Amino acid sequence: MKYKDIRENKEVKAFLKKGNENLGVLGYTDHSEKHCAIVAEHAALILEKFKFSNHDIELVKIASFMHDIGNAVNRNAHGEYGAMLANDILRRTDMPLEDRVTVVSAIGNHDEATGGAIDTISAALIIADKTDVRRNRVRNKEMASFDKHDRVNYAVTEAKLKISPEKATIALNLQVDENICTMFEYFEIFLGRMMMCRRAAEVLGAKFKLTANGSKIL
Repeated sequence: MKYKDIRENKEVKAFLKKGNENLGVLGYTDHSEKHCAIVAEHAALILEKFKFSNHDIELVKIASFMHDIGNAVNRNAHGEYGAMLANDILRRTDMPLEDRVTVVSAIGNHDEATGGAIDTISAALIIADKTDVRRNRVRNKEMASFDKHDRVNYAVTEAKLKISPEKATIALNLQVDENICTMFEYFEIFLGRMMMCRRAAEVLGAKFKLTANGSKIL
């Protein structure tokens, strides 16, 4: 079982499509295949930079692409639902049991409400997921009707994830348009996620840093 196989898996694609549609109705930002592919790319880069094995990199890409399939069931506990769905899909492939358990565990622990980093794979997935802050994730294009989540995401004009193995740091550098969203609003929503990233970075033997508009926050 390879990442390319998961990218083309009809069940995975169907669950992601339905989950993203459901969240659209509920007013959430984009959680489509595009988001999951970006998370997979960034999670793989994190492990690659820190010299983890190709095997771990392959597993984190698979877990990352599948991490939001549980939204097709319900947004609440979507990590746990996603883990169960992923287990059902992956047990019908040639993926070894130990690898399947690792992927399922990472998916089940990626949400800040109930999860946290418990190994290399989950740590890289969490950081890649929580740092995917982009203006084009906002579906609602009418600024007058933006809710707080829309404003926060739309206000981020630039987000760069900098991985430095030499300094043992993973840094998210943001540019935020404070005419759209105050820094207070940003951290009201994202502080919990950033703290989750800090713990995840520690699992990887690194420190997580956050800067916004040139000022160090974490």
